[in-house]
Amino acid sequence: MAYVSGDEITAAQYNIFVNNSSSPFGYNHFAGTGSGVYGLGQTHIATVDANSNTITAAQFNALFTGIDNIANHTNDTVTTRAQVSAGDTIAIKAAVEADLATLAASVAAGCTSATAIDSASSVGQSTNSGTWNSTSTIERSVTFANADTMRHYFNAGGKIRILYTAEGSVDGDKDTVFTQLTNTGMGNLDLASQSTTRSGSGETLTTNGLSNGFHDLGTGYTTLLKLTSDNSGYTSNTAEVSAKLDAAIGSAVTLTIKAVATDAADDTTFTSPNTSGVPANPNEAPTMRLTLQTLAPTNAQGLASGITVSSNAQVSNSTS
Repeated sequence: MAYVSGDEITAAQYNIFVNNSSSPFGYNHFAGTGSGVYGLGQTHIATVDANSNTITAAQFNALFTGIDNIANHTNDTVTTRAQVSAGDTIAIKAAVEADLATLAASVAAGCTSATAIDSASSVGQSTNSGTWNSTSTIERSVTFANADTMRHYFNAGGKIRILYTAEGSVDGDKDTVFTQLTNTGMGNLDLASQSTTRSGSGETLTTNGLSNGFHDLGTGYTTLLKLTSDNSGYTSNTAEVSAKLDAAIGSAVTLTIKAVATDAADDTTFTSPNTSGVPANPNEAPTMRLTLQTLAPTNAQGLASGITVSSNAQVSNSTS
């Protein structure tokens, strides 16, 4: 229901503001533990006795402070409120219900306007042991302290940045092909709550899974982006990045990223003495590297504490 000035706020209605777990969502559901797309891991506000005739100024102030803190983090505009004292008329403080709905929607979207996010920090890197000429596969994972922390990280605007890059130089055009596919074409892939963004451009877009975010993942790999080379003679060469969880959201604690580069180009290998001005071994593709970084929510603008990953690991690293 909508409230207007002069309405009486009963204890039961106050508890809805604080604790409702269905629409209209209460503060504790989107700011506290919550579930799914809701929850930021903040301290829960206590409910009141449903038979109480009095809601204290301190209880209202706790709710108003919580609303302001979350609005600071999400960068939403909410009703300006002063703290209240015993005996004050609350008069719904103009728009409690509307403000709670605004904040719940922002959290469900992954706090896309939050700016209290740490700069990118590397949490793990794997590089092929050498060159290759068929397939390069690298998997790396990040693990959170528990399933709630994992959800809260992404709900609060946290991202996992994926950098898939070709490293070094062998010879021939394959270095250029895989550099264009990954370093330039993919750029930074930022996996967020509800989607993934790509800073790179170019190449042939074979699979566009950028609409997938953390909350879209399951226990099988979901392709986030697959690019195919647009260079003549190398249009069978691809680079693909996928992601999966170790369990359903709400139980999952580990996110795994897989990066696969495929070289199916038909090259001719030149041998001595036919090397003058010609690559000696154009069949070898350059070493590939997968780097994962965190862009973690901080406590700079309203959250009680920052939220980040607990550990990381290499899952696999192979070439053929």
